Amino acid sequence: MKKIQYDRILKDCFWDLNLSENDIKEIIQGDDERKKMMLFEKILLSSTAFFKDLEIFSKNELKKLLENYTLPSFNKDFAFRRKNMAEVYFFDKALLISELQWIA
Repeated sequence: MKKIQYDRILKDCFWDLNLSENDIKEIIQGDDERKKMMLFEKILLSSTAFFKDLEIFSKNELKKLLENYTLPSFNKDFAFRRKNMAEVYFFDKALLISELQWIA
């Protein structure tokens, strides 16, 4: 089993909210899709180790969250890059970030 660093997730992603490790565990184990999407988005956009921290979700759940994620208008380019990197890392999707692509 992978060790989840809840303290880092709380520090990086929830500095503005009063959440605990147990709150995060309840979201992961619960059925509230809205809360899971909020947790996913906070990790995707704020975590300093987002690949490692996204492992808090099961593979199926992560795939669903990535597919259903709507890019925000405020920081759309940043969110697009992070989302695409997660898709490449976890699901071998196409890399769409031109400056990270190999030139043949």
